[in-house]
Amino acid sequence: MKVAIFLGSKSDLDTMKKGADVLKEFGIDYKSYVISAHRAGDLLVKTIKQVEAEGCEVIIAGAGLSAALPGVIASRTVLPVIGVPLECINPGKSNGLAGMDALLSIVMMPPQIPVATVGIGNSKNAAYLAAQILSIKYPEIREKLLAFRAKMTADAEAGCNIEM
Repeated sequence: MKVAIFLGSKSDLDTMKKGADVLKEFGIDYKSYVISAHRAGDLLVKTIKQVEAEGCEVIIAGAGLSAALPGVIASRTVLPVIGVPLECINPGKSNGLAGMDALLSIVMMPPQIPVATVGIGNSKNAAYLAAQILSIKYPEIREKLLAFRAKMTADAEAGCNIEM
């Protein structure tokens, strides 16, 4: 396992699955866990130690509201942590902040405990960033990223000429 994905709640599954799909696309092994930093702190610390022992190299953590999960993880490991701020999803209700609370919580980490942060709900970018970090060590991931970018460029070139 190269990447561990942590979710603060099962309600985050649909959003975070998009990042997992990117990891699959690049052939990157991962495991995922649903653990609340507030409700199960001891379990979270135990699981962080477990994923480190299993050879994890990058952690992606998605959380909403106070979004403590990425920061708590970063405080317990020296592995790179990528935070995904999530909009609080309560059927028929909203906290009115549309994920801004989570974004600010994750991005405003104190000095010495950084968390790389992507856009609200953008677990795909978290996975692409994890792939880029891993590509420093793994040439096969680097080659897949280069091919992905080349295809993206070719697709853009193919669609840039339009008739109006």
